[in-house]
Amino acid sequence: MEREGLLKDGKILVVDDEPDILETIEELLDQYSLDTATSYEAGEKLLGHNTYDLAILDIMGVRGYDLLEIAREKDIPALMLTAHALSAENLKKSIQKGADSYIPKDKLADIATYVEDILSLNRRKKSDRKSWFARLKPYFDRTFRQGWKDEDRDFWNEFDKENGISDKDGDKTE
Repeated sequence: MEREGLLKDGKILVVDDEPDILETIEELLDQYSLDTATSYEAGEKLLGHNTYDLAILDIMGVRGYDLLEIAREKDIPALMLTAHALSAENLKKSIQKGADSYIPKDKLADIATYVEDILSLNRRKKSDRKSWFARLKPYFDRTFRQGWKDEDRDFWNEFDKENGISDKDGDKTE
């Protein structure tokens, strides 16, 4: 895959109220052109005035779901990033609101992989949630505990079916 080409010309908006998270993301994604914001208002302004290949949005502290709505209206793929909103309910809500990925801040070191997946799919005009979800499924299973999908079984069955996900998917090395 032509990952090098993806890395050179992607323009990304990152909105998080924690300056150290923004700094870490800037270091991890230094091959991209990044705009950063620490508030909803600043993020909203940047979304209104610029075009992005991807938005990385914190859920808490910057009204991430409101920014997600704006990004989706502009047809900008979005990756939701969270520490405090790490729950099965917020995972489901992110998916329902159109997020292309939902990444715990614990997995920030791997963000380039998720960004590359989204940019690659977007360039090919495809949407696919299987790769990020399969990678993180063991993490979600450990974090949310056994039976975490049971409360919303119909939703998760449909999600798994639409995305070709089986219970065997996931990186067992985590």
